[in-house]
Amino acid sequence: MISTLAVAGYRSLRDLRLPLGQLSVVTGANGSGKSSLYRALRLLADCARGGVVSSLAQEGGLPSVLWAGPESTGASVRAGDIPVRGTSRRGPVSLMIGFSSDGFSYLADLGMPGGLSRQSAFTLDPEVKRELVWAGPVLRPATTLLRRQGPLVQVRHDDGSFAALMSDLDPFESALAAAGDPAQTPEVLAVRGQVRSWRFYDSFRTDAGAPARASHIGTRTTALADDGSDLAAALQTIREIGAPAELEACVEDAFPGSSLQISSEAGRFDLALTQPGLLRPLRTAELSDGTLRYLLWLAALLSPRPGELVVLNEPETSLHPDLLPALARLIARAATRSQVLVVTHDDRLATFLAAQPAAVTIELEKDLGETRVVGAGALDQPVWSWGSR
Repeated sequence: MISTLAVAGYRSLRDLRLPLGQLSVVTGANGSGKSSLYRALRLLADCARGGVVSSLAQEGGLPSVLWAGPESTGASVRAGDIPVRGTSRRGPVSLMIGFSSDGFSYLADLGMPGGLSRQSAFTLDPEVKRELVWAGPVLRPATTLLRRQGPLVQVRHDDGSFAALMSDLDPFESALAAAGDPAQTPEVLAVRGQVRSWRFYDSFRTDAGAPARASHIGTRTTALADDGSDLAAALQTIREIGAPAELEACVEDAFPGSSLQISSEAGRFDLALTQPGLLRPLRTAELSDGTLRYLLWLAALLSPRPGELVVLNEPETSLHPDLLPALARLIARAATRSQVLVVTHDDRLATFLAAQPAAVTIELEKDLGETRVVGAGALDQPVWSWGSR
């Protein structure tokens, strides 16, 4: 389980360190940095998938996502005695993301192109300057297992010495994605496998043209697609190799007296919902936005092959307030199998989730443009070290 998530230099996240639990609930006012936190987590996952540079380029490149405030803010500025103003930069331009756990931990440090890279046409591409993998939650020289500095990647041997794994890694590639020899980098591959298992859900469509409203060719689906297009196949997979009784219980919890019907014809799967008082079941094309969205959350959160971390962004969208308690119970069920992080704007859902066992609530706020945790002082932050380039 991830115990700490750290982000520095990304949008309003100048230097944010969050303690995470089995179920973590992130709340805060509009503009407090919740969406930036969600996107930073996706960037972290992209490091393991080899897509972090591409993701940043699609956001406008590193200059568009860097912290726009001063490198540090003194007490006089916070007190309002003097205005915010720029200062001479003491450190390199960087965007850093990382996580720690009791097992293995990881961080990546991205910066501006340098040297001959400035002559390239790919001017929006940042460079991966530094990466570290270490054992345990705290970065120390003695616990470091992999270190990357520019194109050089080194791994620790059993005797404590470091040897070069790669000496010419391209600046647009992540060592976490490039490492491939299990004999040389078992710990790195373990971290990569862990991060690649993370699942993100934030873009379920429920409009008339939503992929989830149409029938699709289906195969056994152990992880619902990001767009929900394989909804019927995912629910049927839960019935066959997952927890069918739990699925039916969750349908009953949200829609008393209702049941799912999943049909397959010539390999195409379709879904319908029977409801009390109706003479026929309603197909997905006829369901309300809220009903369809709840069924999508069922398929995502009751997966028979749960990811190590599941991240939900505003799961309350389109749901009637009466469904929020059932959604909270569904999320709590998922948190018994996976670590779950929920980003929500809805105080009611946050309250329901906060009452669940092992829940950690994190409220964000803006202070002079910087995202901070409400009520957290310097001594309340988790122990974390970024090291240095």
